[in-house]
Amino acid sequence: MSKLLSVVVPCFNEQDVIEETERQLCAELERLCVERRLRYEIVFVNDGSKDSTLSLLQQIHANHALRFPSGLGQVRVVSLARNFGHQVALSAGLTFAKGDAVVAIDADLQDPPAVLHDMVARWEAGVDVAYGMRRTREGETAFKLLTARLFYVCVRKLTRIDIPLDTGDFRLMSRRALDAFNAMPERHRFIRGMIPWLGFKQEPVLYDRAKRFAGTTKYPFSKMLKLALDGITSFSNAPLQTAYLAGFLVAGFSVLYAFYVLFRQVFWGFPVPGWASLMAAILFLGAVQLVCVGILGEYVGRIYDEVKRRPLFLIDEEASRGAST
Repeated sequence: MSKLLSVVVPCFNEQDVIEETERQLCAELERLCVERRLRYEIVFVNDGSKDSTLSLLQQIHANHALRFPSGLGQVRVVSLARNFGHQVALSAGLTFAKGDAVVAIDADLQDPPAVLHDMVARWEAGVDVAYGMRRTREGETAFKLLTARLFYVCVRKLTRIDIPLDTGDFRLMSRRALDAFNAMPERHRFIRGMIPWLGFKQEPVLYDRAKRFAGTTKYPFSKMLKLALDGITSFSNAPLQTAYLAGFLVAGFSVLYAFYVLFRQVFWGFPVPGWASLMAAILFLGAVQLVCVGILGEYVGRIYDEVKRRPLFLIDEEASRGAST
């Protein structure tokens, strides 16, 4: 039997683009599967959308066999019980995917479906992970480009994982890489770091990222900041080491300042003007202590989330239709 290619598409409030996404994706997959003698499935994951995304996905599911009667593929719709966030929604889709190879792609059409041809070719050549690496990023502001660059630089510097620059979640994984990924149980997920951590044979696929077809970005600066924090705390103890070093530095300066005060008092005998310097020292030390406690609290809070062992996501409903898998 021909091999199965799964494509996972997390969706959150994508009513303006989801029908065009399905049209372009299915058209490309039909051509690809004929050329490579594959079958395909598309797993749409509704991440608690508040608009008509779910109803549109249900229509796509119901009409797929009529619109694409070749019998090469099927559409599955997994609807989460609430909004769990992009990384968890993508993880849910990867859990449900049945393919011999699985592609993760966003619904906004910034990652062109045509790139799947190159990814599949790498997989058939023995590559376990073919990840999309952006040459250009059309339609994005200078601020967005700058913050994205800072995001990757900071995460690479502070973690122990060699995360490629200018990559997102657009990638293909072999079944053995996907099984290894699905065995990772953490709740605060940074998929862009988790997959490089796996090892195996990984290669980039260069492409030009298009501007968003419709709708608005689901990754504003605040969410990018949270994603960076998840990446740093999941793969590095550098913040804890920074707090440790800051404590030693402050202690060292405090000892030097104490010797300075004693020296002035013994050899010159005039009092040290005290209030301003004392308050500055107290405020500085208090700020350092609060920062250190905050860093510890961030790690402890994540440990607390992990030990509760709640499900990563909950399913509201699932539907599938099309070629047998």
